[in-house]
Amino acid sequence: MNDKRVVFMGTPDIAVPILEMLIECTNVIMVVTKPDAYVGRKKELVFSPVKEIALKHNIPVFTPQNIRKEYQELLDLDIDLIVTCAYGGIIPKVVLDIPRFGCVNVHASLLPKYRGSSPIQWALFNGDTKTGVTIMYMDEGMDTGNIIKEAEIPITPDDNVGTLHDKLGLLGRDTLKELLNDLLNGKVKSIKQDESKATYTHFIKREDERLDFNDKGMNIINKIRGLNPWPLANIMIKGKEIKVIDATFVEKNIMERGIISEISKDTLGITCYDGIIYLKTIKPSGKSIIPIKAFINGINKDEYLNVRVD
Repeated sequence: MNDKRVVFMGTPDIAVPILEMLIECTNVIMVVTKPDAYVGRKKELVFSPVKEIALKHNIPVFTPQNIRKEYQELLDLDIDLIVTCAYGGIIPKVVLDIPRFGCVNVHASLLPKYRGSSPIQWALFNGDTKTGVTIMYMDEGMDTGNIIKEAEIPITPDDNVGTLHDKLGLLGRDTLKELLNDLLNGKVKSIKQDESKATYTHFIKREDERLDFNDKGMNIINKIRGLNPWPLANIMIKGKEIKVIDATFVEKNIMERGIISEISKDTLGITCYDGIIYLKTIKPSGKSIIPIKAFINGINKDEYLNVRVD
């Protein structure tokens, strides 16, 4: 397979194991990724994780602002297969038609469930007990192409978006590797997706990060898991934002929702629809991550008891 000419399109960390496998098994002639971005308070220009790997292996990198308009560099190449994973844009038909054996996507859900940009987060938000990856041929829609193969793993109570992200990156790598020889020889079969079962996800917006204590307790816990370690769930206490890293839920009869009902030397509990959310680890605005005990030690407990949390 080392003579097969492959183009890889991807951007974040989840795509890195897949790219590394393709470099080992094929001739990756180009990597397409999102443009460099300015991040942090110092606005430092950083490469995508995929670009870092490509440069390490001296592979040409193409960073179009808009792949729908900028694709001439791909048209100029002789390509056997294009593989994508979390590239971050819909590939136009003119590009899909280039490679000899088509374009294949590695998607981090069991399609047709959770098409779109945030499948890992939404699997956690919804309290799913399993997830997986889908290897699929690409078409002009958003994750609508024919399915070649799916592989699943359980979601454990300890999983968050970070742990699941890493597991699915490795699962995607291994599942694609099993298919690679047949893909590069045009020997795989595929099936259409069941459109009646399709669901869609969207980019996580700032408003998605706020916890709603009118919700059920396990829904709140699942949202915290689905936003940890990035971008993190948040709440407002006494006008200050606090990011929530970890919490537990205890079912109880409560009178009023969204109130700090309990404070002890190492416990801070907030009422919700069907019980109390106990914060375990938090990140106060502008500060480091701390256990809730450290936060409680720095406040006047009487001033926080019965305060409303937004």
